[in-house]
Order: sequence, then C-alpha cells, then structure tokens
Amino acid sequence: MNKRLEMLLLTLVVLAFVGSCAKKGSITGGEKDETPPVFVKAFPPNFSTNFNKDEIRIYFDEYVKLKDAQKQIIISPPMDPKPTITPLGSASKYIKIKFEDTLLQNTTYSINFGESVEDNNEGNAYPFFRYVFSTGDFLDSLSIKGSVNNAIQKKIDPYMTVALYEIDENYSDSLVFNTVPKYITNTLDSTFFEFYNLKEGKYKLIALKDAASNYLYEPKQDKIGFYEEIVTLPADTAKIFTIEIFKEVSEFKALLPKQVSKNEFIFPYRGEVDSMKINLLSDTPENFETLVFQDKEKDTLHYWFKPFFEVDSLIFEVTNSKNYRDTLVPRFKDQYKDSLQISTRFRSMLPLNENYVFYSNTPLDSINEQLISLKDKDTLDVPFSMQLDSVNNEAQLLFEKTESNSYTLQMLPEALKDFIGNVNDTITINFRTKKLTDYGTIFLTLQNVENYPVIVELTNEKDEVISERIATKEELITFDYLDPGKYYMRVIIDSNKNGIWDTGNFLKGIQPEEIKYFPDVIDVRANWELKQTFILE
Repeated sequence: MNKRLEMLLLTLVVLAFVGSCAKKGSITGGEKDETPPVFVKAFPPNFSTNFNKDEIRIYFDEYVKLKDAQKQIIISPPMDPKPTITPLGSASKYIKIKFEDTLLQNTTYSINFGESVEDNNEGNAYPFFRYVFSTGDFLDSLSIKGSVNNAIQKKIDPYMTVALYEIDENYSDSLVFNTVPKYITNTLDSTFFEFYNLKEGKYKLIALKDAASNYLYEPKQDKIGFYEEIVTLPADTAKIFTIEIFKEVSEFKALLPKQVSKNEFIFPYRGEVDSMKINLLSDTPENFETLVFQDKEKDTLHYWFKPFFEVDSLIFEVTNSKNYRDTLVPRFKDQYKDSLQISTRFRSMLPLNENYVFYSNTPLDSINEQLISLKDKDTLDVPFSMQLDSVNNEAQLLFEKTESNSYTLQMLPEALKDFIGNVNDTITINFRTKKLTDYGTIFLTLQNVENYPVIVELTNEKDEVISERIATKEELITFDYLDPGKYYMRVIIDSNKNGIWDTGNFLKGIQPEEIKYFPDVIDVRANWELKQTFILE
C-alpha cells in the first residue's frame, strides 16, 4: 500500500469518527449561569477609617450592571448633592462612586446597594452588598431593626424609607418637612428594615412612603409612620421596632372652583370637608337658587345654580365650622347645558338585602311614580315606591324582593325631573335576584374585646370593604347574603367612638386607630353557614 492510499484511508477513518461523535449530540450553550458576581477588592478598602478620597472603585470578578439604582442604593447619612455612581445603562468590572461635595468629619457612611448589583449576562444579583467607611478614627457599629406595616391595609407598601433624626438642641418634629435625616435605610420589597453603623445617641424613628425620594415628608403625597418613644442607643439595640404607616388627613383648604357646565361649578378641596359652606357674594337675580352635594368618589362639592346670568367672574366665600374662611374668584362664561343621565349602583344583579339605587349626573328634583312601572319575570306589576335623597343626589327603588326573580323597571318620559328643568327620555332597566341558596353566611363571635364599640369589616383580596358591622356589646355578629369567595376580616378599635377608622397625625403625636386582623382567609361557599371565633390579641 503506497503512502497516498494510506493517507486516504486515515482521512476516511477520522471523518467517520467525527461523524459518529456528531450524531451523539449537538453543541449547546451549557448550563445557565446562576452564580452571582463575586466581590474582589475596593479602593479604598471596605470599612476604611480616616477616609479622605473623592472617589471609590469596587471591583468584581465579572462584568456587572446596576438595576433600579435610584430605588435600591441607599446612602446613609444622605449626601446633597448625591454622588455619581456608575455604570448606569452599561456594564463594567467595577463600580465607581464619585463624590460631588465634601464629606462630614468624624462620620461613618454606609452605602447599601440592596439588590442592584447584577452580572451582565444572566442578571444574577449580589444581594445586600454594603460599602462602609469613616472619615474619623473609628467605625460606628450600633444597629437596630424592625418592620413597617400599613395601618389600614394588609397589603405591603414596598420601598419605604425609614429614617432616624438625631435628638439634639436643634431637633423638632417639624424637621421632617425640610431637613434630611441623620440616617436612612429602605425596606426594599418587604416590610423589614435594619440600620447599621449607628453612633451612640438619641433618635426619632419614622417611616415614609417617599413619593419624591427626597427624604422629606410631603403630606399631600406621602404616607408617614413613627415610633412614639425616643430611641436610645446603645440601650435599645435589642428591641424589634414596629411602625404603622398611614396617610394623614390634610388641614382643610378649598381649592379654586371650576365651571364645568352652564349651571355647575365644582369645588375641590383638601382635608375633611367638615361643614364646608359656599356663599356666593356676587350680585344674583332675585329668583336665584343653589343646590350643593358631595361627589361620591372625589374630594369635591358640586355646586348647582339657576338661572344662568351674564357676568365675567363670580366671587365665592368658602367657610367651615373651624373658622376657615377664603374668597375664591373663578371665571364664568356661557357653556352647554347638561342633559339628565342615569347610572346605577347595581347593574344586572340586585342582592336580596339591598335596594336598587340609581344616580343622576345632574341634581334630581322630583320623581313622578305614575310614569314608572316595575314588573317581574311573569310580567306582573310589582308594588313599589321611590325615595329621593337630595343630600346624596340618589334615588332608591323600594319593593319586596323575591329570590330567583327578574325585574323590568321602566320610566316613561318626564318621570324624572332635575334641578335645572331637564327630564328623562324613556328608560328601561332589567335586573334580577339570585336564589337564597346562592349565598353564604358567617356567624362571628369576638373574644378579648377590651372596650366597645368596635368596627368589624369583611374585605376582599383587594382590601375593599364588602360588609361592615359596628359591635357595641358582646353579641353574635352576622354577615349574610355573601357571594361565594375568599374574604378577610379585621376589627377596628374605635377609640373615639365615631363609627369610622381614624388615621394618625405626626405633629400631634396621634397614632392611627389600631386594627386587628383575623389570621386566616375565610372561604365562603354557597348555601353554607360558617361559625368563626375571633380572639383579639
């Protein structure tokens, strides 16, 4: 066999071997990388003292990027202006922190990266990395921890700022409005918080749902919570602190009204409406009339008037029972007149324990029952009456309901008349009722109630109140006509006995009224009766 033939045979053997190997599998990318970046070194080193640099570089073993840096990275004490931190929107093997201002003397700084540091390829996070340094001779080492809860809802508010204000000769509670706190941390997406590297001293502990991320309390948009007592370090380091966060009710203020139709102004306001009165100071016709009612969803009063008259602007005086007084001058012009339109609280299904309620976009003035009929599924006339509520601008259809029935309500033209003279066209509304066995019932017994009254609320998974009872003594509480589904239960300790849950006030040192939550989800089924005992702890 000559050399050329030997080489040919050898080549064929190699090709056959490679081909057989190729048939066994194909090249893949390998297993997914689930390893987070590894911290390698930092310049200056982490936990340095006598720090005097204007830049920090933190190195990792692979390319990293910063995710949600604005939310995740917390620097305590806060710096103004904030340092420049890179990379943002790109990847690098190191994080650079460039200080834009002089650091405080003899101060321990902590830069908490949360879960922002990720590898560039798979997004694996290096969780809760902290870089700590001191401009003095030593590092402060005290710490505290706790949790922040929502005072009125079981749902967790993520990314809440928790702050410590140093109690010294310059401290006052009003500092929360205009002064950045001494130390800050963040709950990230949980309720838990922890402060590290604190120095000995006395502090005020507060929590903010800080919409502007500026570490200042802005009542119009922020929620606040506070620990009532002064935190003393190191004595309180072993405590677990709990803060209830709430939305304050603002001090009452009437905002500039706006004309929204020919005969209507809306008066928005902040705070509690509390006997708000609107008085028109401008000259008006002799037969001038007004009607005012509260909006069902917004902090707004609807102000209706008749007849329309010509003038460039109107002068209103707004007062309330707490000596509030303001003069407001909105623009005034001729506009289109509103037509009467009807909407309903219930659409196709009317609960057996409710009355059929409907509303108008204009103020209802009168109802002519002679032009209204109600028939059941057998087209038999059903006796009824109509009840007009001018204060809330709604009407109720009162009749004896029967289960598993369907009804047709017909209102002929001019059955309804509103404040400005509009009447309805023919309106036909169809609705029905369920069988009694389609509903479930909860019988509730409360135990360990120290003081009555208490407010018992049944809510759905969205924290919407489905049903409410006020218990004034020890008695069996019944929640009936419940649609099948999952429910949650809470008890409001009604301290001031006014029948509603009252929020807190930071400057007055008032905590929101306490709420106790039933520990389990209550699964209501059709035609079931559940007996529950709620032991308040």
